[in-house]
Amino acid sequence: MPSPKIIIAIDVNNQPDAIRLAEKFDPKLCRLKIGLELYTAEGPAILEVLQKLGFEIFLDLKFHDIPNTVARVCAVAASMGVWMVNVHALGGRAMMSAAREAISKSNHQPLLTAVTILTSHSQEDLAAVGITGNLEECVLQYAENARQAGCDGIVCSALEAGKLRKKLGDDFILVTPGIRPEGGNTNDQKRVVSPVVAIESGANYLVIGRPVTGADDPARALLNIHESIKKA
Repeated sequence: MPSPKIIIAIDVNNQPDAIRLAEKFDPKLCRLKIGLELYTAEGPAILEVLQKLGFEIFLDLKFHDIPNTVARVCAVAASMGVWMVNVHALGGRAMMSAAREAISKSNHQPLLTAVTILTSHSQEDLAAVGITGNLEECVLQYAENARQAGCDGIVCSALEAGKLRKKLGDDFILVTPGIRPEGGNTNDQKRVVSPVVAIESGANYLVIGRPVTGADDPARALLNIHESIKKA
């Protein structure tokens, strides 16, 4: 069966809720994303629990620190057997290169992706923190830095996926959060795209949270999205 393109965000703050939610899904249809909330509450043990249920894990902690610190924490993440780990592209090329080197020396080597601009950020949000460049141009530059640093791919909005795919080629991974089915609530996301449009734009993996986990029937919601992108 083809590698699942959907990554479900398990955004809860305790192990029992995480298990109850994960058990609603088929590991053949999705991977799981563990972010700051659940990891802070439960620590590394939650990764092993969910891996034993058959899921591959995207550890979404967005490491951003001096190169030596990020290298060491990426080595620790690799030792926990996760499928994907990420860093912040804003940390710079030296930091991302250090992460790449550390993972390359590990027995288990997860995919390394770099976060460009959060999908909750708009052009106005960037200006408010002193980033004056055009948002799309910033994403393209961060992506190029990540590629040159040896990252396997980036986390970006699907709105930029088409241009990124043309610039960076077919082998560079694009992970796209901010995915919302047509007519769905955008919640706190500002740059959103439907699952089908994201895939057609060149995204490899779709990070989806509340549209699935908050549905009356999460398993059915996942299956519906899975079937829609199969057609795409």
